[in-house]
Amino acid sequence: MTRRPADPLADLESKVSGVDAGGLDRLHLVEVPFVPEVRLHLAQDAIVWWARMEAEAGTVLPPPYWASAWPGGQALARYVLDHPEVVAGLRVLDLAAGSGLAAIAAALAGAATVAANDIDPYALAVIGMNARANDTRVRPAGGDLLAGDRAEVDLILAGDVFYRQGLATRMLPFLERSAAGGARVLVGDPGRAYLPVERFQVLTSYQGSVSDEVADAEISRMDVLQLRPVG
Repeated sequence: MTRRPADPLADLESKVSGVDAGGLDRLHLVEVPFVPEVRLHLAQDAIVWWARMEAEAGTVLPPPYWASAWPGGQALARYVLDHPEVVAGLRVLDLAAGSGLAAIAAALAGAATVAANDIDPYALAVIGMNARANDTRVRPAGGDLLAGDRAEVDLILAGDVFYRQGLATRMLPFLERSAAGGARVLVGDPGRAYLPVERFQVLTSYQGSVSDEVADAEISRMDVLQLRPVG
């Protein structure tokens, strides 16, 4: 039985630099459909990629959410690039960052500092790769921030964080604590079942056909929302 590599970065880099890098079980540096200003290392087929990772590790692994550009993240990135004043000169956190798409967009738009948080070490590795591919400075930040008090930043970007009930019930209190501490909170969401719509104000909606990794379907609407003040 093989084991998951101890160095996720070296493992991922080996899967984009080989002579057979064009296969379905490789990562590809491509433009993001709704945000062509940004290039990411993405899986052409996330299911095939996931199967390869599990076969090499010899065990069950969590889904590689970081290997796809989720619709909520695309909406946030589009909004930030279209409205750079939202992030200019600010300390920004991309929460549950996955590929780091929103973080990279914030860096491109002029944020003072950008951190991209995820609990998956492979996500942290690919965030670094993607930041370098776009000539941006993004700090990968590991750990479960939701277990803490709040984020000490000016702006939180959170894409597709209400797709699962357990995550949603932990996510909202953390976002509210951070907002009470002075952070502005923007969420990108295509209409997830567990989005507490009463707590958010829609800033803009984008129309476009993008792949939804949760519903395994194409969606046509992506919203950018702001957390409402409590009380």
